[in-house]
Amino acid sequence: MLVVLGGCANPAARDDELSAAVDDIVRASMQEEGVPGVSIAIVREGNIIKATGYGVANLELNVPVTPQSVFEIGSITKQFTAAALMLLVEDGKIALDDPITKYFPDTAQYWNAVTIRHLLTHTAGLPDIWGDTEETLYSKGIVDFRRDYTEDELVRIYAARPLEFPPGTKWSYCNPCYQILGFLIHRVSGQSYDGFLHARIFKPLGMDATRVSSWADVIANRATGYEPFNGEFKHRAWVSPTLLFTADGGLVSTVEDMARWDAALYAERPLTRAQREAMWTPAPITLGTKRSYGMAWRINDVNGHRLIWHVGGGFGFYAIFSRYVDDNLTIIALTNVGEFDVLKLAGRIASLYLPDTKGANPVRDQ
Repeated sequence: MLVVLGGCANPAARDDELSAAVDDIVRASMQEEGVPGVSIAIVREGNIIKATGYGVANLELNVPVTPQSVFEIGSITKQFTAAALMLLVEDGKIALDDPITKYFPDTAQYWNAVTIRHLLTHTAGLPDIWGDTEETLYSKGIVDFRRDYTEDELVRIYAARPLEFPPGTKWSYCNPCYQILGFLIHRVSGQSYDGFLHARIFKPLGMDATRVSSWADVIANRATGYEPFNGEFKHRAWVSPTLLFTADGGLVSTVEDMARWDAALYAERPLTRAQREAMWTPAPITLGTKRSYGMAWRINDVNGHRLIWHVGGGFGFYAIFSRYVDDNLTIIALTNVGEFDVLKLAGRIASLYLPDTKGANPVRDQ
């Protein structure tokens, strides 16, 4: 049962009060942190109770943000990659504990003990390619961020580097792990990553605006991504499509489409309850600090409320998909700036509907 603001016996008036409070929170957050545009959806039991755009999707053309504005969703992409792998397991094409060398036989030098499950849970030990801060974002030295690569080239580059720890012993966030999973989907299904997701998830759910992004394609209602610089906004830096638009973070979507995805997570298709619970179970490790991370989802308890969530972005966009699963409440926020505390924003909105979560946002492990 959801807890909402009290003091009003009329449900419609109470909803109006909540809606106005959400508007105040979003606008205040945008002003505090300097954000061109935000699109939000609040979803209860799979039904949108509020979907609104704030600010500007394109500063040059002064285009307003709407619930139909298309944003890059960054690492939220990973949950669709994980869902695709679950469908391939169901199809009998793979098993989660298959060694990755079964599908990429040339990687045996360092990856002979790495499984699909390790890649899904960030416990494989592969080095990441992105830095931890804006200053080190492109400085890992593993790949050239301005160059296009084939899938085979990227696999060879990643497989030539020693693992940072034995698979299954520790947790370390790993974008190449999910790039490789996208390549695996291609190899096993015979479809491109985008094609598989479209056929098995997006089209059945009516997620017509969701797809792998592209520098070249004309995408209706696409928002422009920005980065703050010396008190003004600049266009985000150009990164090779084969690094920016892969299975670790390459999707674009709208809050309306993400609400459709949220609704599907209450049903038995495309994922069964057992598949979802497997994704929402923290991965075991044998050494180090255990992380509250399953397969492309973070899992936290917020003052007794079970929260599964993920953020994504950092390249001109930031997004969050946040589900209070036992309260049937979901907060979705998509923005077009590379630096924005979307976790704080989603937590402030959620506290209007779940007052005892106020000030108890989960701490990011990444």
